[in-house]
Amino acid sequence: MRMLSMFLLFCHITSAVKHSLKYFLTATSGLPDFPELVGAAMVDEVQVGYCDSNIKTAEPKQDWIKRLIKDDPQHLQWYSLKCSVNQQVFRANIDSLKQRLNQTGAGVHILQRMNGCEWDDETGHITGFNQYGYDGEDFIALDLKTLTWTAPTPQALFTKLKWDGEKARLEHNKNYYIHKCPDWLKKYVHYGKSYLQRTVLPSVSLLQKTPSSPVSCHATGFYPDRVDMFWRKDGEEIHEDVDHGEILPNHDGTFQMTVELYLSSVKPEDWSRYDCVFQISDVEDDVITKLDKAEIRTNEVSPSEFPAVPVTGGFLGLMLLAVCIVVFLIRRRTNS
Repeated sequence: MRMLSMFLLFCHITSAVKHSLKYFLTATSGLPDFPELVGAAMVDEVQVGYCDSNIKTAEPKQDWIKRLIKDDPQHLQWYSLKCSVNQQVFRANIDSLKQRLNQTGAGVHILQRMNGCEWDDETGHITGFNQYGYDGEDFIALDLKTLTWTAPTPQALFTKLKWDGEKARLEHNKNYYIHKCPDWLKKYVHYGKSYLQRTVLPSVSLLQKTPSSPVSCHATGFYPDRVDMFWRKDGEEIHEDVDHGEILPNHDGTFQMTVELYLSSVKPEDWSRYDCVFQISDVEDDVITKLDKAEIRTNEVSPSEFPAVPVTGGFLGLMLLAVCIVVFLIRRRTNS
């Protein structure tokens, strides 16, 4: 299951009325230099909170969340307690899975959970979700309509049968995802209204690795993520020789995306007939970038321009591993 960040849109994009509250938890085993548990809270795809087993507390990541906590200090205490409790629960779950799946030897194992809710502020419709992944694969997910767990792999069947029998826990989940989670989401949207409903236009660039590579139309720094971007020829959207990338988060709460155009079938004299179009919710004017060779930025450098500063392999490897884990966590899908 993969998160799909592209939307099928017609003409200009209309305002979305869905809001979401998502919690991401990643527990690891066999990574001594990485926190045993890492957690993040997201409202409308914006990170609002963080915790890990090293700092042992929850940290607000937005000023409007800090104002909420000032008004309700117990809110932060609840999250800090949950972070501590989940560290113990996830450690026990990983130990149990390793034993049941005969993974008693040395090695890295990762257990993840993504849970939360969506609220449509126009229709009032509520959707809750709670799902787990183990070692990079879907493991088990809660079906709130039937109050049963779904096991996509045989390895999860034992867990499904066990959790299906925990009726009190299932009722607790139902109450939380249908009532408490949406109530908190509405509260967060109220406090963060000015931030969450802002519109920020992107910086758009044309990028190309080598002369034979596709040209990437790269937009970054935009908000919200209700956008569309595509290539046109003679004013008409084209689909052939075009590759759409996913919408990805930036560290500052904005987003980025890329759409590539393969030029193998484009004659040099026809370049002026192509342009890249970026559209964002509630903004009538498109951001249009003409395909112009003079505007293309490339990272192709000669050998003499490469830096001669050595890089410590061990440190770089650890940083790369940390980034990979966080990216894998963020890109889990919200719905089956």
